[in-house]
Amino acid sequence: MLKTLFRRPKYEREAHDLYVSLVGQARRPEFYTEMAVPDTVEGRFELVVLHAFLLMNRLNQDVDRTAELSQCLFDVLFGDMDVSLREMGVGDVGVGKRIKRMVQNFYGRIAAYDEGLKSGKDVLKSALERNIYDEGVVAVPSAVDMLEAYVSREQASLGGQNLDDMMRGNVLFGSPV
Repeated sequence: MLKTLFRRPKYEREAHDLYVSLVGQARRPEFYTEMAVPDTVEGRFELVVLHAFLLMNRLNQDVDRTAELSQCLFDVLFGDMDVSLREMGVGDVGVGKRIKRMVQNFYGRIAAYDEGLKSGKDVLKSALERNIYDEGVVAVPSAVDMLEAYVSREQASLGGQNLDDMMRGNVLFGSPV
């Protein structure tokens, strides 16, 4: 009984490796320069969520094999958000409320981006503009077009990557521009 209580999740290391990769990609300066994503806590969160969506969307193409890994990736993501909030000085009561709101926002973004990928370029651009940019204000008019093209490229690229490699914690993201 105690053995199972203290056992680490099966895909914890792999999920951590995937998370490190997606955060590294989300922090690439091109997003904040060429694509004019706001370089704020919210802007960075939005890019992490976008990359988590892209990766989980790929993993969910074979949900029978990847459900545990995908759940573990979710847990790592929000565990890191919890730590980050605490490091920023948010108190225990505030952390729970903020994480709950972040999770709700995450699911909203997932639904919007999924619908955008299924419905076409204009729907995806609308979702990106609404979620990524401050109240829909885009400093560079072509930024949303560039971000939409990037998301479409990444979806195709991730779809072509070997799922077994991803299950081992390996993923390759392309250049933002």
